[in-house]
Amino acid sequence: MVEEGGGGGAMSFLKRFPPPAEGVRHQQPDTEAVLAGRSLGAGTLYIAESRLSWLENSGVGFSLDYPTISLHAVSRDLTAYPWEHLYIMVNAKFEEAETKEAPLAEGEEEEDSDDDAEPISEFRFVPSDKSALEAMFAAMCECQALHPDPDDEDSDNDYEGDEYDVEAHDGMEVDTAPVVAGQFEDAEVDH
Repeated sequence: MVEEGGGGGAMSFLKRFPPPAEGVRHQQPDTEAVLAGRSLGAGTLYIAESRLSWLENSGVGFSLDYPTISLHAVSRDLTAYPWEHLYIMVNAKFEEAETKEAPLAEGEEEEDSDDDAEPISEFRFVPSDKSALEAMFAAMCECQALHPDPDDEDSDNDYEGDEYDVEAHDGMEVDTAPVVAGQFEDAEVDH
């Protein structure tokens, strides 16, 4: 499906392994995997509870652990990519290094780099059957929810069932005087 990129040279992260046998929420055959604009070929996408896996028909492929997946979405924007697909952003680098940095000449200063930035890779899974995209996305949502990010500060589990203490979490002072029935009946309402 992708004209550019395909073929030529195996990528080092591709490994031979059996398809997942348990917890498969969705299996999509004849799905092209694309990494950074380069086609990895057609194979089967397995959206399992434990991880996301793609295997070429030869049995070579890759798996992604859900905690490394920072974003997944259905992309239908044909101006951004020529085919509708499941888009996955991963907090890891998978492309092989093609360029090496030249050594600095004497007197040159190193430019600011994004060494502190987390590496990001973009995968696109292009099924031959476009009607499967919604089911693929739904399965991804279900499986991603099984693996919450432990570093996520916006988690809904901040207090894990205990009473939420506003003062302790937000630094606000709260009047804890009990509300008396009818206490606000004579209040004037501004409309």
